[in-house]
Amino acid sequence: MVDDSPDFTLRQLSYLVTAADEGTIAAAAARLHVSPSALSDAITELERVLGSRLTVRRRAHGLTLTGTGAHVVASARPLLASARELALSMRGDGDELVGPITIGCYPTLAPTVLPPLLHDFGEAHPRVDLQILEATHDQLEGRIETGEVDVAFVYDTLVPGHPRREKLFELPAHVLVAGDDTLAAVPAVRLEDVVERDLILLDAPPSSEHTLSLFTARGLVPRIRHRTTSYEAVRTLVGRGLGYGILVQRPANPASYEGYPVAMKEITPAVPPVGIDVIWSATQQPPARVRALVDFARSIRWPAPQTV
Repeated sequence: MVDDSPDFTLRQLSYLVTAADEGTIAAAAARLHVSPSALSDAITELERVLGSRLTVRRRAHGLTLTGTGAHVVASARPLLASARELALSMRGDGDELVGPITIGCYPTLAPTVLPPLLHDFGEAHPRVDLQILEATHDQLEGRIETGEVDVAFVYDTLVPGHPRREKLFELPAHVLVAGDDTLAAVPAVRLEDVVERDLILLDAPPSSEHTLSLFTARGLVPRIRHRTTSYEAVRTLVGRGLGYGILVQRPANPASYEGYPVAMKEITPAVPPVGIDVIWSATQQPPARVRALVDFARSIRWPAPQTV
């Protein structure tokens, strides 16, 4: 019988992939809790076995992949994922879901999306380890493809890469005003009614771009008084009467972080709604626990438009 098993190991492939992700031997070694020399030697041996140079290693410039190295890394990722899944499957009991899921989520979506996932899905599948990565679009870029993030929740206007995706729900933007503002008593607000007022801008992509595009579509230029990357800071400043906000997410609490009342008012004429999507890898078959999380997300009764 011919022994056609490979001369390299999964550990060597893991060392190479980690070094590629981290960019330096030292950072990869620290992540894997091994010595830099051991990691470097393993990659050198892998290069010898495969008969090709996979990396360019320069002390001052870190590590870069050759063309062959990039091909090996791309091929190694699904092999390593399959090996991890095999090991995890041996720890489960029948159909019990076991193992980690890394969930990526835009920060402005986190208060809406994460609680039912962490609580309800977590209770149903206690041996699934749900790990959270709150990240903006640029921070999520490429992480679905590499497998660093298993599933992510994003706005449909800004989806990193070309993943599988499904819309969960959609909401139109609304105007947020202080509870004692004269506009709090009207049924809906025109952007022309607020354009001369001070805007508290949620300055985090894609929220800021979306807000400004609503005004641009009407030929208007808002007067921005304050910019903040914090959703709650917008609500707090509006509650204190320092301006109005344009937001998408709709918390059930009709008050700011400090307890000042705020009112959400629909925009008229109606503006296009923003969709919230769940995305996952288009190139790798997701394990059962990830498929179960996606199915669970589809089943949730997500928020619907409402005013306060």
